[in-house]
Amino acid sequence: MSGALYNRYRPATFSQVVGQEHVTGALMQALRTGRLHHAYLFSGPRGCGKTSSARILAASLNCVNGPTPEPCGVCEQCVSIRGGVSMDVTEIDAASHGLVDDARDLRERAFFAPASARFKVFVVDEAHMVTAAAFNALLKVVEEPPSYLKFVFATTEPDKVIATIRSRTHHYAFRLVPPGVLRDHLTSVCAQEGVDVDPAVLPLVVRAGAGSV
Repeated sequence: MSGALYNRYRPATFSQVVGQEHVTGALMQALRTGRLHHAYLFSGPRGCGKTSSARILAASLNCVNGPTPEPCGVCEQCVSIRGGVSMDVTEIDAASHGLVDDARDLRERAFFAPASARFKVFVVDEAHMVTAAAFNALLKVVEEPPSYLKFVFATTEPDKVIATIRSRTHHYAFRLVPPGVLRDHLTSVCAQEGVDVDPAVLPLVVRAGAGSV
């Protein structure tokens, strides 16, 4: 049940991302003005919206109305990206795919044009787990990617991402969600689920969450 709830309340637009307005506002403005970077580094603690924001960025870039700061959520691209089945948006868990051979495979795939989307997006989660040799294998394509390619590196430890890659990304630092914001979010979720919760319980849940949604 927790997995179902997690997916049900996972943000689908930047406006739904909790407590990260300093990041989402900047990304929305970049999409509005067309000032898009080819590679992004999303850093911050677990559960603060890095991977969700990477998916939203991919949808914003590829939505039928896009690039747009507000993806429609119903077109073919938005639906396939949210469902994790898009052929052009690839999520890689570097904890298990962070070696040189994985990087070389990614590099080769980078030069195939998107199958149906406007942009091909590679989301590298746990990017600090990519080895230095693997990052070096990726360096050329991160430096000079095809016009249709975007990278998003998500990590809890940005200092472990090698400097040559960090310097070629646009870095957004996500933060722990303040207790008041998290409490309001939980109150909203409980209301939508039709669950009555003693007000004394919420501060305990917020404290246990330690700033993670």
